[in-house]
This record gives sequence, structure tokens and C-alpha cells, in this order.
Amino acid sequence: MRRIAVLDAPSNLGLRPPTPTSVPGCAKAPGALRDQGLLARLHARDAGCLTPARYDPGDWRPGDGVCHAAEIADYAIRLADRIGAIVDAGEFPVVLGGDCSILVGSALAMRRRAVAEGLPYGLVYIDGHSDFRHPGNASYVGAAAGEDLALATGRGQPDLTDIDNLRPYVRDTDVVLLGVRPQDDYRLDLQAAGITMRAVPKLRAEGAGRTAAWARDQLADCLGFWVHVDVDVLDPAVMPAVDAPSPGGIAYAELELLIAGLVASPSCVGIEITVFDPDYDPDGVHARDVADTIVGGLAPLVHDDVAEPPSSIVMPAQRSAPADAEIGALGDL
Repeated sequence: MRRIAVLDAPSNLGLRPPTPTSVPGCAKAPGALRDQGLLARLHARDAGCLTPARYDPGDWRPGDGVCHAAEIADYAIRLADRIGAIVDAGEFPVVLGGDCSILVGSALAMRRRAVAEGLPYGLVYIDGHSDFRHPGNASYVGAAAGEDLALATGRGQPDLTDIDNLRPYVRDTDVVLLGVRPQDDYRLDLQAAGITMRAVPKLRAEGAGRTAAWARDQLADCLGFWVHVDVDVLDPAVMPAVDAPSPGGIAYAELELLIAGLVASPSCVGIEITVFDPDYDPDGVHARDVADTIVGGLAPLVHDDVAEPPSSIVMPAQRSAPADAEIGALGDL
């Protein structure tokens, strides 16, 4: 069994500032999740922290391309190096973001492996938004966190889409998008591109466990796949601590089942968790729930050769009854 290695990627470079004089708080997410005893509960190795460049939009204006593009590209290269080293060591990387722009780095890491091994790697993209804005369907681009799936599939400026001449990092046919809202702005573009997706109503109708199995089947021709999770896939009723909450999301228990059903596959290479913003969680309630969901979802990978965590830590099994009720409460959203 692969040991989990937790790597912090606290980049907020892909987001717009919440106000003209502030910076996005998602860079604090790895620390907030670690404060929930995440590493001990996962029996994980601490793979450290990859520090991003300073958040500074400067004099960026609409029409200038992706904001922080040079910094995001540099961070992507360094993140791909770190992820590649973890996977090469036979470990399972759990990357704690940060905003969705870290996908450029993880996708680049998978693309490097695809070139070396001669077979494609896929991407399961769990997100409340498609993040598919690009110059072909928008008047201008800017915040990479709203464009990262487009960038990963080769749409956009070359300094982000063609690092090391490896464009695209993932092919359209090797992407499975889960949890997007049915009214997503780019749903027709996704269909035209041939990207496989299952919006929330279908996901809930089929069930999270069966949806995870379905997603794995879609990527059967890939050598492996990466899992991206943006916590705004959750409904704002249970997870409001994100930069762009969108009604009509899923429940924590459903996200836990999705993650567990994906990482249980030996083809799953790693996972990243993004966009949780502790600035909107002063009491730490949402950090606790996200951490519980990560632990429950990664249970298929957790070693049992280390002493059990202290009993004061709330484990996923203790959340099962409220989680079931949570699903029912969200059923009509």
C-alpha cells in the first residue's frame, strides 16, 4: 500500500483580490487543515510546503492576459517537480492548496509521466464550476483559478499552456468533470470539446459511489489519473468558505464517497484539495468538516501500522449519521 505524502501548495496567485487592498485567504488553507490533525489522522509523511511568489497584481488590467502568469508558470514547474518526486518514491501525494491554478503544476507532472511512459494520464475534475474560460469563449482572461481546466487542456497563452513544449497537459477525452452546476456558463463549450461531465443532478441521481466508478471507467484507457477537488463543489449551505459559492452543490458525505471511490483505484496517482478560504471560517468549523471529509475519503489508503489518532479527534465514522441527514437536507437544492 502506498503511503500518503502531504504537500502544501498555498498559492493564491490564481484568484482576484476580494477587495482592492486585500489578498485571497485560501493560501491559509493548508495550515488550517493541518491544525485539524490531518497528517496524524492520515498516518502521512510530511512532504513540506512549496512557497509561492508574493501575491501582487500590480498594474494588471483586463486584456493583459492571465494575471500573475509568470509566477504561476514558475510555481507550476516547481510543483510538478515535487509531485513527480513523491510519485517516483512510490507515495501518494495529497496536495493542499491554494487556489485551482495549482492544477497547472499537477497536470504538468502527469504530462511528464505520460511522455516518459508512452500512455496518457487522465484527470477527474471535481468542482462546482468548469473553470473553462479561455480566449476562445471570453472577452478577456485574468484569474487563472477560473481558467485552469482550459489551461490544462491547452487553451490559452503559451507561457501557461505549453511549458516544456508539453501542450496539452491532458487531452479533452481524458477529462471527467464532476459536480458542475447544470447552468454552467461553458457547458456548451465542454460538450463541443468532448469533455465527459456529470452535473450535480445526474451525480445525485446515480449516487456518488456509482459516479466514482463511472468516472474510473471513462479513463480506462489511461495509465493513471489525477483527482482535483475544489471544495466549492459542496453546497454553500454546508460550505460557504470559498471565493465563489454556487447553490445546488453536493453534501460532504457525497464528496467523501467520490474521493474514496476514486483513490481506491490503483490507477489514481494523487489528489489536490483547493479553494477553501479560512478567512471565511473564523471558528474553524468548516476546516474541521473538510479535514474529516479528506480523512474519510482517503481511508482506502491509510496505513494501520501507526498508533490510532487521539480519541479527541472526530473521525469520519462518527459523522455518518449527520452526514446522511445532510444529504437529505440538500436533496431539493
